[in-house]
Amino acid sequence: MTDIMRAENVTKTFESARLFGRKIQKIIAVEDFNLYITEEKPEVISIAGESGSGKTTAARLMLGLIKPSQGTICFRGKDIWKLDGTERKEYRRNVQAVFQDPYATFNPLHKVEHAIRISIKKFRLAKNEDEIESRIEESLQEVGLKSDEVIGKYPHQLSGGERQRVMIARAFVIKPKLIIADEPVSMLDASIRANVLNIIKDLKEKWGISFMYITHDLSTAYYISDRIAIMYRGRVVERGLARQVLREPLHPYTQLLSESIPQPDPERRWRSTRGISITESEEKEIVEGCRFFARCRRRMEKCKTEIPTSEEIDGREVECFLYQ
Repeated sequence: MTDIMRAENVTKTFESARLFGRKIQKIIAVEDFNLYITEEKPEVISIAGESGSGKTTAARLMLGLIKPSQGTICFRGKDIWKLDGTERKEYRRNVQAVFQDPYATFNPLHKVEHAIRISIKKFRLAKNEDEIESRIEESLQEVGLKSDEVIGKYPHQLSGGERQRVMIARAFVIKPKLIIADEPVSMLDASIRANVLNIIKDLKEKWGISFMYITHDLSTAYYISDRIAIMYRGRVVERGLARQVLREPLHPYTQLLSESIPQPDPERRWRSTRGISITESEEKEIVEGCRFFARCRRRMEKCKTEIPTSEEIDGREVECFLYQ
C-alpha cells in the first residue's frame, strides 16, 4: 500500500536560549518518532499523552510547520522539505489541519464562510461563484450545519462547537487524504464533543479521509481511533490497535494513564494515580535512559542509563525492558 505520509526516525530539538553566542539548553521535544498513514485504507490514528509529551510538536512536524532536526517526513515517498512548487501544492491540498482553538483560526473581520471560500479559490475547485456557493453549502451540511443558519454570521456569533465544525468543513471542502486534528474537542462542552467525534468518523467512512488525532483524553481516543501511539516526553512508548492498547496496556505509563480515567461505577472509589511521587526537577534529571524512569513503579537499574528498544508483543510495539 502507498503511504500518504510517513515519518521515519524523526527528532526535533529546540534551543531554549543563547547567551553571548553560546547555547544555553537543548530541549528534545520529539525523539525517534515513526508513523505511517496509508492512502488506500482510511484510519483515525491517535497520538496521545500528557501535556508536554511532544504530540503537538509531532503534529506540527507532519504539517511541515517546523523542520525536523533529524529524520525525514515524506509525502507520497518524497521528503516534504524537498518538494517543488507543484508537489508542495499537492501536499498542502491533501494534508489539512484543524486546530484546538477554532476562534483563533478565524479572521474576526470576515464572515465565517470566508474561510471556506478562500480554500476553494486557492486550489481552484470551482469555475464560478455559483459553484463556490454550492461547495460551501455541501461542506457545511457534511458537518451537520444548516447553511442558512451559519452563512452571513461572524465568528463571535457562533458557538464554540459551530466554529469548530466550520473549520472541519473548511478542511473537508478540499477533499484531502489526511486531516491532522490537534485537540479538536478539548475546548468544547462535553455535550457536543460526541457530535464532533462522530463527524470525524463519518468523514473517514464516507469520504475515505484519514485523521491524525492529537489528544490527552484516552476516552475519546478509545471511541474514535483505529490505531494509537502513546507518547511520553517525546518518545512513543507503546503503539498498536487502539482497543487492544487501551484495554490491555503493557507499558507502565499507558497503565498509569488508563488507571487515571474515572470509571462510572458507584461501587468503585476513584483516585488519581501518578506512580512514584517526584518533583518536576527530579523528573527532568533522568535523560540518559528511559524517560519514564523517575515515575515508574516497575523500574530496574538499567532503565536509568539505557533507552529500551521497541519490542513487538501481541501485534503491538512497546518500548520497555519488561518485555525484552
